[in-house]
Amino acid sequence: MLRSLLVVICCLSCYFSQAGVIRGKITNERQEPLPFATIFIKGTTAGTTSNAAGQYHLELPAGSYTIVCQYMGYNRAEKQVTVTDAEQVIDMILSPQSMQIKEVVIKSDGEDPAYAIIRNAIKKRSFYRHQVNEYTCNDYIKGMFKLRNVPDRFFGKKIDKNDLGVDSAGQGVIFLSESLTKIAFREPGDLKVEVLSSRQSGGGLGFSFPAFIELYDNNVTAVFSQFSKRGYVSPIAENALSFYKYRLEGVFQDDGKTVNKIAVIPKRKFEPLFSGYIFITDDDWRIHSADLLLTKDYELELMDTLRIRQIHVPVNNEVWRTKDQVIYIAAKQFGFDMAGTSVNVYSNYNLKPELPKKYFDNTILRYDTAFDKKILSYWDSIRPVPLEKEELKDFHVKDSTAMANRDSLKSSRHLDTLRKKQPRVKMTDFLWSGVRHQYYFQRDTGIYSHQLEIKGLLQQLEYNTVEGLVLSVEPSINFNLPGKQQLRISPFIRYGFSNTHLNVYGDISWLRESRLANHYGRDAWTLSGGKRISQFNHEDPISPVANAFYTLFLKENYMKLYENRYAALSYKRRFESDAVLSLGVTYEDRFPVENTTDFVIFKNAHKQFLPNHPYELADIPFNRNQALILDLGFSFQPGQHYIALPDRKIPVGSKYPTFSVGYSKGIPDIGGSDANFDKWKFHINDNMNLRLFGQFFYNLGIGGFLNSKHVDLPDYQHFNGNQTFYNMKYLNSFQLAPYYKYSTVAPFYATANVEHHFNGLLTNKVPLLKQLKWTLVAGSNAFYVNRDNNYVEVFAGLENIFKLIRVDVIAGYQSKDNTRIGVRVGFGGLFGGMIRSRPAQ
Repeated sequence: MLRSLLVVICCLSCYFSQAGVIRGKITNERQEPLPFATIFIKGTTAGTTSNAAGQYHLELPAGSYTIVCQYMGYNRAEKQVTVTDAEQVIDMILSPQSMQIKEVVIKSDGEDPAYAIIRNAIKKRSFYRHQVNEYTCNDYIKGMFKLRNVPDRFFGKKIDKNDLGVDSAGQGVIFLSESLTKIAFREPGDLKVEVLSSRQSGGGLGFSFPAFIELYDNNVTAVFSQFSKRGYVSPIAENALSFYKYRLEGVFQDDGKTVNKIAVIPKRKFEPLFSGYIFITDDDWRIHSADLLLTKDYELELMDTLRIRQIHVPVNNEVWRTKDQVIYIAAKQFGFDMAGTSVNVYSNYNLKPELPKKYFDNTILRYDTAFDKKILSYWDSIRPVPLEKEELKDFHVKDSTAMANRDSLKSSRHLDTLRKKQPRVKMTDFLWSGVRHQYYFQRDTGIYSHQLEIKGLLQQLEYNTVEGLVLSVEPSINFNLPGKQQLRISPFIRYGFSNTHLNVYGDISWLRESRLANHYGRDAWTLSGGKRISQFNHEDPISPVANAFYTLFLKENYMKLYENRYAALSYKRRFESDAVLSLGVTYEDRFPVENTTDFVIFKNAHKQFLPNHPYELADIPFNRNQALILDLGFSFQPGQHYIALPDRKIPVGSKYPTFSVGYSKGIPDIGGSDANFDKWKFHINDNMNLRLFGQFFYNLGIGGFLNSKHVDLPDYQHFNGNQTFYNMKYLNSFQLAPYYKYSTVAPFYATANVEHHFNGLLTNKVPLLKQLKWTLVAGSNAFYVNRDNNYVEVFAGLENIFKLIRVDVIAGYQSKDNTRIGVRVGFGGLFGGMIRSRPAQ
């Protein structure tokens, strides 16, 4: 055994001692560097890519090789080299391709010969897409983004350029990372990526997931779906001829193959389309390379331009795969000017890896336990793309700074510095923006802080007809405890100037990260109690701001309230799978309250304030009562996929919907509790990205009362109505329904909320709307209890107004009532969709 080990060590030593380095520069005939040129060993996919300055290096075992260099628009160059242990400098000068137009028969209708080539490529698209059943390869990924300009102020706040890591002119690298991954793929769509090594300047995970841009797909995802939720039509998609025009620019010879350079021209603006060039080989009609551009005129979001360059090379006589892929990004938003590149260098393709049957599981990205422990010499040995000067400087400066900061975290001097840097609290902070203060302290593992926060008093002002003007004080303090634990204490003090009631209550929450059966999760225990005021519908269908506006300006008091002394204990666990289990018990001593003020800003003799008791339920009394209620809930999404870090898994979604169940039990005769009921509910919700046809969202629910011996108004099944112009509870509300008209204790009910976001479909045919990028949304909300208690509404609207606003026109129908027509305004679109309320689970 020892002898065998010594033989292996000797062989390896021999191998590495005979390895040599080849480096050089790729330029054109005018000595201009050719950035991200492809360099590889002929007959293999082993190779490298030049950096932005045209520099490259290759580390090879001793032997003789043919080095191939190719760059789009230039003739390939080949050089024979003999590698020894001495370093060699081999520069390559590439000459421009001399394009020639083949002799072709022009059709009578004048059709460009490019169309015949594209039709052949379309016929072969599916074959090449599924030609390889499974494969593995390595991928080196480098991402670098830098700012070219930074505004002095952003939304009124001064920008500290030092915090961004840029110089006084607002220029500098803000993100730089490199990683080496192993990719495994199996048809029809199994994928696993293993991050062997990764680093980010200054520390972090870096960007380690390959940017798969598969032009053989009909619909192409351009790096992230956020850049265009509809995806982009491939230049050789099945229906590409409906979207693109083509022009044959010329042909050239490459390693004995005839390659056609074809200009890809979108037929219409404001469609998800590429422009640029695609190179197709003759006879076998495969992609040789591509140079494609996306812009804001073709539904690119967030970025101004996104350019994609790919080089495909033969893995064997039959199969070609992507060798290099470079993505250029540029954006100007809010005065920020950013540019960046993402480089993927694929190598070591294995088309018959013979992966085990159970190799693919629900983990799609796994980090090696030592992924961030590699030394600099390791990176120098495996990096196929040489770092540029500014990249070398960025790694050196930020890594050194991060190391110094880690060392200083244990020093009392750093602790004193942090304490002295605390901003002074001003009166305007108490009145409007709020107070935030950090209390720094030291442990053996570093410096931590507790945090005090007080919301601005003026932002907490409310008005309603029960309390009149309401002043609230809402401080909270977070204690950072050992072992990834937090203790949060949040008292609430609320005073109504009209009814002169003081309500004081509070929450004490203990949060921690823990493991259950060796699976990571997060626990939250909350103990709360005191005296408070609550809406009859505990989902708070009307916001305090909307209620104050309608009360003061329109003399319409929609918010209906009751007071209660209460105590509650709850537990929630979020599992590693993102499933959530919740348990809670609440005791309330409830008592009714009445209107105490009729003050309005605009008087209207034709209107009267309604009683505080829900007028739709006037025949159902609400008297003082007690209720002890047990609540259970569970939600989960099957088929969850994960990113596996060395110490935990992070869920990233599933193709299946989310299911949630809930049960509430009114427990009688304990503490004088009058409640005696059993209520259940079940929901299923999801969103389906139909790409070119938009996104479809749905939230379906059923529920009811198994037992309704004693149910008071707060425990009824309420449906979230909306009688204001403003709505945020999409997929969890009924936009024109009254708040309490349909409340019930029936044994069964069903709800459905569906909406389709067209994401540019249809509106890109309307001149003004397509220029503004306003998009169409439509759907329906409905519930059914019985023949006398049911409601349905349909709506259509426009969203993405200023990237934020959504406006709907709704028609609501109830069998025993007149049809309602209304308009609602809310959030929707690129940014607005990020802050919409999610369906209740």
